[in-house]
Parts: sequence; structure tokens; C-alpha cells
Amino acid sequence: MQFTGSADELLMLKEITPSNCYLLKETSQSTLSIVWSQEDGTHLIIDNVDYHLKKNQIVFLTEFHSVQNKKVGKLRLVRFNRPFYCIIDHDSEVGCRGILFFGAAGVPMINIPEDEIEKFETLWRMFELEMQSHDRLQIEMLQMMLKRFVILCTRIHKEQNDPQIDTETHDLVREFNFLVEGHFKEKHSVSEYADMMHKSPKTLSNFFAKHHQKSPLQTIQERILLEARRLLTYTDMGVSEIAYEIGFDSVQTFSRLFKKKEGVSPVEYRRSAA
Repeated sequence: MQFTGSADELLMLKEITPSNCYLLKETSQSTLSIVWSQEDGTHLIIDNVDYHLKKNQIVFLTEFHSVQNKKVGKLRLVRFNRPFYCIIDHDSEVGCRGILFFGAAGVPMINIPEDEIEKFETLWRMFELEMQSHDRLQIEMLQMMLKRFVILCTRIHKEQNDPQIDTETHDLVREFNFLVEGHFKEKHSVSEYADMMHKSPKTLSNFFAKHHQKSPLQTIQERILLEARRLLTYTDMGVSEIAYEIGFDSVQTFSRLFKKKEGVSPVEYRRSAA
């Protein structure tokens, strides 16, 4: 099922099976995807990392994630683009920026609790029914249901990952993650992000340490290295090109950081990923 609006709005709802799993790999500019596993056993490689999905796990992907299908069972796919619903512009409504989407590193994932499954099933059925409507209120109804879906996921993510963190702390972490996602290629130091957030680097580092988060520098470096791994795996760019692409003045500095964190040189990593 797919909704397409007059201003290029896109919302797709699909039941994914091995016969149409190629849809997981397809993407277009400004699209976000929510992948809901319906059974155990799906094996995806996302950005060269293996993910074995269990029933009622959900992963959240942007257009920048590279997906390979190793084994696909039954999945549900929700895909939408920015013209349909922009989570950045509407972050005050759904609170998922920097958490479910546009975080600093990795692939966000939640497990739907047993007592929440019926809510998700009901919402999916409502989605399907509304997809068959064709009146002038359809897009508003679909946006409302997407918003509800994302809010449910955001709540579960917070409960499963940051249950002890208050709202103010949670929002600061989200904002930092979002800024890193947007600027990691040109800003590599904690002080640059601290300035953007109107805080001192020491205050920011102490804040993360107090609340048992990974350090700001670790988050920045993990995002840089994630991009480096993507480029080494999925492009033919040379190591020096990759270094400059992600903001290093010299290939030696990049290679030292990569080997320190990954345990192998960029060239060795590319060879093993081939």
C-alpha cells in the first residue's frame, strides 16, 4: 500500500517477505524507514554490521543506512519522506530526533513489550484501512497515525535504554546526538558542539559522565568511524579521499584513529569487508 500526495508526499506500508525484500534496500532522498519484525530469524547486514531480528523488534533507518538482506522472514515496513512528515520540523510533537532517527551512531532498535503489542497491531490495521480512503482528510489521518506510531516507539526506546534519565537530560542527549549527526564531517571536537549548545566542554563532559552516557568525544568519534566504515565498504573511494571527506587534514591522522579504534588499518578493514 502506498500513499502519494500532490506535493510529492510519500507514505508506504508493506508486508515484507522474501519475495519483495528488495524493498528494504531501496530508498530515496529524505526517506525514513521503520522495520517491524513479525517473526524470529531475519538476518540483515546494516552498515556492515549483522543484525538478527527477533519477533516484535523494530529498527529505525534513514536514507543513509546501507542494508543487505541475508535472510528475510515476515516484516512490516513503514516508509515516509520529509514532505509527508518531517520529524525535524515536528520534533516537539514526537520527540524522536536524535533517538530513533538522526542519532550519532548505530542502528536504533526497540523490543515491543508484550502489553504494548495490541496497540501496534491496532494501529497497523487502522493504517491499512485509511490507506484505502481517498477523501481530502486522508493525508491528515495518515499523518496522525504515523505520529502516534512514532510516539509509541519513542516512549519504548526511552524506557528500554534510558529509564532513569529525566526529560531535561534526555532532551540534551538527543540534541547533542542530532548535532553530531549533522556536523561530524567538519566538527571533531567536544568544544565545537559545546559552543553550539551554549555550554562549556567541561560542563558537557561532566553532564554525560554523571548520567552514565558515553562521553561526548566517544560519540563524535563513533559517528566518524561509522561513516568511514560505510565508505570503505560500499564505495571505491581511496583512503585519502575518505579521510578528507570526513574532515581530516591528513590521511595519517585518520588512519591512526581508525586503527586505534577498529584494531586494523583502513586498508585491512576494506580487504576483510570485501
